Amino acid sequence: MTVIESVSAGTGTPDRVPIKNWLAVIAVALGTFLVVTVENLPMGLLTAIGGGLHVSDGEVGLMVTVSGLVAAVTAPLLPVAIRGLDRRVVLLGLILLALVANVVSAVTPTYAVLMVARLFVGVSIGGFWALAAGLGVRLVPEAHVARATSLIFFGAMAANVLGVPAGTLVGELTGWRIAFGAVAAVALLLVIALSVLLPRMPATEPVRLRTLGEQLRVPAVRVGVVATFLLVSGHYGAFTFVSPILQDVSGVGAAFVGPLLLAYGVAGMAGNLIAGSWAGRNVRGTIVVVSVALAVILAAFPFLGGNAVTGSILLIAWGFAFGGLPVSVQTWIIKAAPQGVEAATGLNTCMFNLAIALGALFASLIVGAVAVTGVLWVAAGLVVLTSLVVSGTRRV
Repeated sequence: MTVIESVSAGTGTPDRVPIKNWLAVIAVALGTFLVVTVENLPMGLLTAIGGGLHVSDGEVGLMVTVSGLVAAVTAPLLPVAIRGLDRRVVLLGLILLALVANVVSAVTPTYAVLMVARLFVGVSIGGFWALAAGLGVRLVPEAHVARATSLIFFGAMAANVLGVPAGTLVGELTGWRIAFGAVAAVALLLVIALSVLLPRMPATEPVRLRTLGEQLRVPAVRVGVVATFLLVSGHYGAFTFVSPILQDVSGVGAAFVGPLLLAYGVAGMAGNLIAGSWAGRNVRGTIVVVSVALAVILAAFPFLGGNAVTGSILLIAWGFAFGGLPVSVQTWIIKAAPQGVEAATGLNTCMFNLAIALGALFASLIVGAVAVTGVLWVAAGLVVLTSLVVSGTRRV
């Protein structure tokens, strides 16, 4: 069998790992690609869905809100519900659930049925992330866990750069129902890939409700969860208004916003891979350095981003910096809870989804009360707090 040089988990002894293990990691990354695409696809098809079902844009927007909130609840509770089930079977079931939900979305006659389908999408998203984000420790030796985690998160980054735009293009060319059907077809292919590549992964120890509480009592886990809230709420609060920021602050024409966001996404993918490698060696230093860099970029935007050139450069730097943070915090979580990765990851995923919703809400209030530049400064403050919180915690 083809092998890759690696290191035995927890031993430091040279070892040889079958390439199938890395293919399994890539399959899981494709799973994160799929669920993030499914979660955000309505954003690109908002007007078309509203016209087809005769509802307002605001009502269509609730598709993302509903699935996000359900995902936040599902993430910590699903590991408890599945107890001793083989994680391979659960992951396959969650992708099948996404497949069925998208088929229903493609053929739904009413908005109400569509919203029910989105409830199940939320279960799939929250459950898959709760298990997938921590699977590196089950698939590769310890020395390569950070790299595997980076690849898994790379799938999510790629979804925003490739998956959502591709789904939007399909919807524009053929109709929004076809776009949902195409995503369902991708889900079917992914089920086949996961069933072939994933090994059996029986539960090492069933997660119970008290396990969630036990993990929250671990100081380093609490720091990781708080860091996620600060980073994600700050970032998404500002990024929700990235289009008016580019147009009003930097004077970027509306036609150039899309290409710039593509460049932002590519930079985020690069940041994810680089920071994932750094985090494996020094997770605390990586989070501190990258969060400070992101805070500086956000705070400087109103002053230095006053034209299209500098605004574009700052946006790409923003994408590069933020791209490295989710994988770094997840690496922190894995190191902080080596015996409770599923429970701690579920809590972190829950906080991630809540922070997206709350960050966008708070930012809307700030923009309404002050100006779009105000949200950049608040976001910078939240992000820089992350470095202070992490710096003040013992090394994990």
